[in-house]
Amino acid sequence: MLYICIPSYNEAPTVGVLLWRIRKVFQEYSREYEVLVYDDASTDGTREVLEPYAKVMPLTVLGRREQVGYARAVDALFRATSERTRYPRRDALVLMQADFTDQPEHLPELVKRFEGGADVVVADRVMGTGAPEAVRKLGRSARWLRALLPIRKFVTVPGVQDPFGGFRLLRVTVVRDLLKECGEHAFSDAPVWAANAELLRAAMRLARRVETLPLEARWDVRPRESRVRPWPDTVDLVKRGWAARSRRSPSSAN
Repeated sequence: MLYICIPSYNEAPTVGVLLWRIRKVFQEYSREYEVLVYDDASTDGTREVLEPYAKVMPLTVLGRREQVGYARAVDALFRATSERTRYPRRDALVLMQADFTDQPEHLPELVKRFEGGADVVVADRVMGTGAPEAVRKLGRSARWLRALLPIRKFVTVPGVQDPFGGFRLLRVTVVRDLLKECGEHAFSDAPVWAANAELLRAAMRLARRVETLPLEARWDVRPRESRVRPWPDTVDLVKRGWAARSRRSPSSAN
């Protein structure tokens, strides 16, 4: 079973068409799948857009009335997948975005590497010329932060060009191990970019085999503006890097 997990907030213009394209992929690529969408208290009619698709494809819509944020939405999707699976070694979870940045047509490529033995498959996002200026600025800031030795490891994932993307495949056993480490707490409370990097670092540490797949993100088919805030997001990365370094310092001194 392949569980496709999609966190969504105010993505009514794209999430329905995204589901239609996912359905089309699996009509041509025979594999059992289920889509789980977490609607994070959208105010633009996202849930109403989703309703008809539940009648024509294996779709479950999760979410509450109050907004929980990206990281907690992802955490809820992971927990729902862990509860549903019957064969965690054979099943996989794919995390992807609802705004068309991640292309459903690439799903078979990720699954192929999973079937070849990978526990984590990283769709390593290639920015390309169409990336929004806000995303480019944050990318430049991240490269600058990698030069700062004290926090380099918190903005870098070995072997991955862009650790901030959200298109990932994880074997469900890795998801369960991650949830076991977190207990009742969410794996992160960070904004989207930092949460994706934290998740990837944790998943790669728990995986026996990791593969990367360079894919160009499609910014040009997304109707809304980027939600990236280059300067506040950079400051947040710095703060989280220093905080994590401070937490590690006492143990490293012993």
